[in-house]
Amino acid sequence: MARLFGTDGVRGTANLELTAEIAVELSVAAAHVLGEAGAFTAARRPLALVGRDTRASGEFLESAVVAGLASAGVDVVRLGVIPTPGVAYLVANMEADLGVMLSASHNPMPDNGIKFFARGGVKLDDAIEDAIEEQMGAVWLRPTGAEVGRVRDDLGAVEAYVAHLVSSLGDNSSLEGLKVVVDCANGAGFLTALAAFDAQGAELVPLHAAPDGLNINDNCGSTHLGSLQAAVLANGADLGVALDGDADRCLAVDATGAIVDGDQILAILALAMREALTLHSDTVVATVMSNLGFLHAMKAEGIHVDQTKVGDRYVLEAMNANGFTLGGEQSGHVIMSEFATTGDGVLTALHLAARMARTGKSLAELAGVMKRLPQVMINVSGVNKTRAGIDPVVTSAVSAAARELGDRGRVLLRPSGTEPLVRVMVEAETEAEARSVAARLAGVVRERLALERAIG
Repeated sequence: MARLFGTDGVRGTANLELTAEIAVELSVAAAHVLGEAGAFTAARRPLALVGRDTRASGEFLESAVVAGLASAGVDVVRLGVIPTPGVAYLVANMEADLGVMLSASHNPMPDNGIKFFARGGVKLDDAIEDAIEEQMGAVWLRPTGAEVGRVRDDLGAVEAYVAHLVSSLGDNSSLEGLKVVVDCANGAGFLTALAAFDAQGAELVPLHAAPDGLNINDNCGSTHLGSLQAAVLANGADLGVALDGDADRCLAVDATGAIVDGDQILAILALAMREALTLHSDTVVATVMSNLGFLHAMKAEGIHVDQTKVGDRYVLEAMNANGFTLGGEQSGHVIMSEFATTGDGVLTALHLAARMARTGKSLAELAGVMKRLPQVMINVSGVNKTRAGIDPVVTSAVSAAARELGDRGRVLLRPSGTEPLVRVMVEAETEAEARSVAARLAGVVRERLALERAIG
């Protein structure tokens, strides 16, 4: 049987792969594993917080999750529409036993997902996820009478999350004089992002901030930056920020309409935090997909980069293991561990804007700390990905390409975690060179690792 949990919770097409029945079963299992349901009395039942993004399917899935938790003897607080990092923060702040977020992040509207947080608002490790899967379908003693869980709404808890975001900026953090376009992706951050920026005095231009349950991520947000670029130019804004559907990541656009990606944002915040003496060990955590220009820029500034596998969970693991305070991905997942246990797009956007306000520099000037090298990615499908690192012809070709590029570029072969394909990534000083090297390597991978090819 395939593992139910993926890299970030349980996801699928709502009401097809991710049904109400699965949501109930998952929630009951999570209640026993995370909330230790059955171990408490009516005087001290486990407490769970449940939030969701703006997808229509979140309405029925929320009901299913709440029903499962309460039936297992867990008290439930419904938070309503709130970003994923908001649930994580409130689990810790309200000393809840677990949290549940209903969202498929940047995925299209028909998809949805269920993500769990343990005590302290932390993501689950593989062992805990496996324990929840094993618990599904198990026989359990159903509470009755006063022992069943109680359900209440606390939509005001979102205000506590917004207050936390604003307080993270500290004193003298006014954003007055900055005109900011905020693309909310018609998603979970449409209330919190606008409230936080407004509280700091920014001149706001809301964009895609009218969710109707069907338009989340629809040609907007961090995966579709065209409308944000146009809005920044049309309004003469200083800054544009784009969230994804659950507002756990953020990308930006400068006053000229140029995109500022996660690597550039990390570089800007790393310098700001080092200046404030809050960058632990002068180290930032990034993945192997970070642009070589980022690595060069950090080295020039005397900041060490600790690289991990792709995925914000691996970034967070490295940060927690070593006490590092900043990490993230090129996609815009940025983790500031002093204030959050997970990536937080609104938090990132606020600190980016605050850096502009404090230095008096434009975003383009700040982003200029690094030169982003052209990066070309080719997905080679229909191949035996398990041999990518051991086929002698492929490894020889990769070594030759790396020698050819030297310090001017980089080559990375990365097997997909879910599909029979290998990703060939090449960075070079010019896009033409990057494309040429990537195409050549992709051809070798395609020929040597073809599924129908005899191994030899």
